[in-house]
Amino acid sequence: IKCQKKWTIAQDDFVFLFIGRLVGDKGINELVSAFEQLSNKLPKVKLLLVGPQEPILDPLAKSTIKAIDQNPSIISTGYQQDVRPFLKMAQVFVFPSYREGFPNVVLQAGAMGVPCIVSDINGCNEIIEDEVNGFVVPPKQVQPLTKKMQSLYEDAEKRNTFIQRTQTLIATNFERAQYWKLLLAEYQLREKDV
Repeated sequence: IKCQKKWTIAQDDFVFLFIGRLVGDKGINELVSAFEQLSNKLPKVKLLLVGPQEPILDPLAKSTIKAIDQNPSIISTGYQQDVRPFLKMAQVFVFPSYREGFPNVVLQAGAMGVPCIVSDINGCNEIIEDEVNGFVVPPKQVQPLTKKMQSLYEDAEKRNTFIQRTQTLIATNFERAQYWKLLLAEYQLREKDV
């Protein structure tokens, strides 16, 4: 609640969250554009952007920067050491990146019970399966993103289904102890071959 007050988020606000670098390659231009369309017609929505801008390496479009600066429903926090309080505030995590290795932030969101919308790229589509435990949208496209954001805003039952399925998937497939056992077994197998 303290974190919500600091960032002017009310208890009954519906929060879309992004965590990561605020750069073009992370799909921030599309995300802000999609959110602006939604905020014009949906009550009590907020977009929470957690992460630093990198204006030299991969600058955002001028229209995106203007929207972030001027739209009171868009909150940009800058870099944050601990993202858990922001995940607790969110109803939906949106990660429209163009390319990733393996996005741990999607795992974090899913593990903390935040349904996810991700782009159809390697890594993201290994964690989220479209219409099964979240939504997967084409990268670099505003309208499919807008549509899925509105869908999760309107459908609490779908959000809950996605949360349950994602948490089960993460516990089953991405538990560290299980990974360590598999890694140990691989090393032991190789040791026998030497």
